[in-house]
Order: sequence, then structure tokens, then C-alpha cells
Amino acid sequence: MTQKTSNRPAHKLIEVRNPEDEHWWFASRTWALLGMLDRCVTTDDRRVLDAGCGAGNMIHHLARYGPVVGLDNNYKPLMVARGRGYDVSQGSGEAVPFPDGAFDIVAALDTIEHIEDEDAVLRECARAIRPGGLLVLTGPAFMFLWSQNDEVNHHYRRYTVGELKKKLARHGFRVRRAGYNNFFLFPLAAALILLRRWSGKAPELAAPDTDKDAYQVEMEPASPLMNTVLSVVGRVEAAILRHVGLPWGTGFLLIAEKAA
Repeated sequence: MTQKTSNRPAHKLIEVRNPEDEHWWFASRTWALLGMLDRCVTTDDRRVLDAGCGAGNMIHHLARYGPVVGLDNNYKPLMVARGRGYDVSQGSGEAVPFPDGAFDIVAALDTIEHIEDEDAVLRECARAIRPGGLLVLTGPAFMFLWSQNDEVNHHYRRYTVGELKKKLARHGFRVRRAGYNNFFLFPLAAALILLRRWSGKAPELAAPDTDKDAYQVEMEPASPLMNTVLSVVGRVEAAILRHVGLPWGTGFLLIAEKAA
């Protein structure tokens, strides 16, 4: 069962509750996303769908806007999400198993890049959102940053905000807020990716998942000191993104409104 935050201040960030939140990348994305969403969502009684919820890493954060239902096509992370007490179902983003207009907010966070038929997902999200409701998207940015991490995580593509605006317009959405995260780290990240590509040296990722009942997010590890430093950078960036979109970064964040 999800928990709802009542009388939430617009600036308040939900406390860490899941292990993934301790990683600087996840934490920074969460702070930035909630800061942007708080400017678009004024009440906490919305019906929310977390499409591609995985192990439920974002459900306790999205619950600040209302009761959350999770959806994912992979039973392994859903087992973890259920163990955390979340309301989740197995299903496909290309055929969302909910009625038309069932949700005020649909979040597809780092999801559409995993699906070959992105138009089917956007069409289903549009169907499941009520008129005037919101679609929230995050994902990897800029195809020239394609790396082994994209391969390991089974991505089909990376995006720019400009191309996403055009795709969303075809499905009846108007973009309200958009920008990029990891803005300050972008030059270093881009240089590192290009250097690894040139040298042929792959990054050290977590060990492969060999337990059929386990679930693991593939992220590069960071030392405690580095994790703290990058988390501070993430908080600064989130404060900026709350007010203005940043012009580049390794990932995008976007909030669009379905036409009434």
C-alpha cells in the first residue's frame, strides 16, 4: 500500500527509503524531477501510474501527489516492489491494462528508451491520462553519448528534448517543463564516454544478475566520498531545474500536459 504525503510544502523532498536512493545518480534525478513536478502539481489527491516501475524505486516519491499504482513487464523487480508493500501489476506499456482516463499523472521514468515501439507507449499513456492530466518522462539524452551502459541496460535510443516535443505533440501533449539533468557533469561524462569508446575500455559495472529471483539496477559504483560530492552537485542542479530548464546534460526530464 502506498503512502500519501498530506499538506506537503512545495519544496519538501521525500526522505530516502529504498537502497537505490542512496546512489547519487538516482537521488539527483529524484530531487530534480520532484522540484519540477511540484511546480505543475498543486494538490496531493491525484491518481498516479508509475509505468515501468521496476522495483518501485520511485513509488514512495510519487506518492506525494496521490495513490500510486505501479506497472512493469518484468516479474523480478515486481517481486521486490511487492515486498516493499507497493500496489503493482505485471503488464506492458504498449497495452496499459487500465481504462481510458484512469490517471491524473502517468510517469514513465527511464522507460521509453527500453521499448522498441515508443509510439505505442506514448499512445497508451495518452489514452490512460485524463484530459488535462500530466505525462512525466525521464531518460538518457543525446545519441552521441551512447555507451556500454546503454547496451547493458538494453536501450534502443537516447533522446533530445526537441525531438520529444515533436513526438509528444503527435499524441496530443503540450510540454510544460523540460530540461536536462547532470548538466554540470556533462563535459566530464561526455569526455569519459568518448575516451572509453576510443580506447575500447569498458566501465566496471555491477556483477551480472545470476539469481532468477533477484533484481539489480546496473549502475557504475561510486566511492562514499565521490557519492557525497556528486549528490551535493545534484542538489544544486535540482534547485536550478525547479525554476529553469538546463540546455544540456546526460539525461532529460520532461512534463507534458494532455490536451483537454
